[in-house]
Amino acid sequence: MKKTVLIIRWVVGILFIFSGLIKANDTLGLSYKMQEFFEAWGMQSFNGLTFGLAFLMNLFEIILGIAMIVGFGMELFSWLILLLIIFFAFLTGYAALSGKFRSCGCFGDCLPLSPVQSFTKDIVLMILVIIIFFNRKKVQPLFKRKIISISVIILGIVIATAFQCHTLRHLPLFDCLPYKKGNYLLQQMKVPPGAIPDSSVVTFKYKKNNKIIEFDAMHFPADFDSTYQYINRYDKLIRKGTATPAISDFALLTLSGTDTTQEILQQQNKYILVLAKDFQNWKFRKTDFDNMVKVAKKNNLPIFVASPEATNAKSLFPQNITLLNLDAVVEKTAARCNPTYFLLEGDHILEKKSYTDIDAFTKELNEK
Repeated sequence: MKKTVLIIRWVVGILFIFSGLIKANDTLGLSYKMQEFFEAWGMQSFNGLTFGLAFLMNLFEIILGIAMIVGFGMELFSWLILLLIIFFAFLTGYAALSGKFRSCGCFGDCLPLSPVQSFTKDIVLMILVIIIFFNRKKVQPLFKRKIISISVIILGIVIATAFQCHTLRHLPLFDCLPYKKGNYLLQQMKVPPGAIPDSSVVTFKYKKNNKIIEFDAMHFPADFDSTYQYINRYDKLIRKGTATPAISDFALLTLSGTDTTQEILQQQNKYILVLAKDFQNWKFRKTDFDNMVKVAKKNNLPIFVASPEATNAKSLFPQNITLLNLDAVVEKTAARCNPTYFLLEGDHILEKKSYTDIDAFTKELNEK
C-alpha cells in the first residue's frame, strides 16, 4: 500500500504543479474566468478581487503539489488539498450542469477542457486525494530533514511568484490565444472545417386558460383548437454545436463608427497595431513610444491605436496615428498587457510585444 500511496502522491502532486504553472502562465486569463463565475452568480461586486485571487490560487496549487511530492506536513496539507479538490469539483460540476460555460479554465487556454471533462477529471482526482487523506499518517517524507522540505516549498513559491510577475509584465510565455504571434487573424475569424452547427427546433408559444404552453411541430397538443391563442415562435437550441470561430467579435471601428476591420486586415503592407486598455499610464512610456513612432515613420509603417477609450485619447497622439475603437472584452483577450504592440502584414501577426519590451519591438521594426 505504501508504494501505491507514493505513486498517487506523485501523480496528484505533478498534476497540481502542472495546473498551477499553466494557469500562472496567464494569471489574467484565470482572473477573467473567475469573473465569468461571479457574473453567473450575480456577484459582480467581487470582480475587483479576481486578480489577487487568481494569483494566490496559482501559488496555492503549486505549494500543495510540492507538499504532496515531498510528503511534508501531510496532516495539514492533506486537509487543504482535499478541501480544494472538493471546491474544484463543485465549480466544474456547476459549470457542467448549468451549461453556462464553454470551458472551466482548469488548465488555462493552452489545454481547454469542456465542463464535463473538467468535472470528470476532478472526480478522479478526488478519489486519489481521498486515498492520500486516509493514509496521511503513514506517509514518509521524501527528505529526512524538515529544513530541506521547507526549503523546497519556499523555492517553489519564489519561482512561481517570479514566473507570474514575469508573464504579467512580458505577456504569457506560451501564448495560446488566437491573437498569438504567427497567426492569421482572418483565418481565425472563420468557422473551422468540420465544425458541427447548432441544432435547434422551431418552438411555438401559445396561451390557453391563462397558461403559457410551448411545443414544437412534432408535439402539437392533442386538443389543439381555436382556444389556443398564438403568441410567437422562436428557435430553441437543443444541442450546442462547435461552429464557432476562434475570433468572433474582433472589430476595428473609426471614431465615427465605421467598421474598417476588413480594410485594415486585407492591406498588403506592414503596419503597427497598438492595443490599449486605457491611457492613464501612457505618459510614463511616452519617450519610448515616441522613439517607436520615429522608427515606424522611417520604415513607412502606418500606426493604428485601438482602445475602448480611443475617443478620449485624441489629444495624446499626432494626426498621423489613426485612433480606432475596440470592444473592451476583445482588448483584454488579445492584449494581456496595457498596451500591447503588434506588427502585422495584412492579417498576419509578425510580432507581439508587451509595453515592457517596446525597445526590443522598436529594434525589430528595422529587421522585419
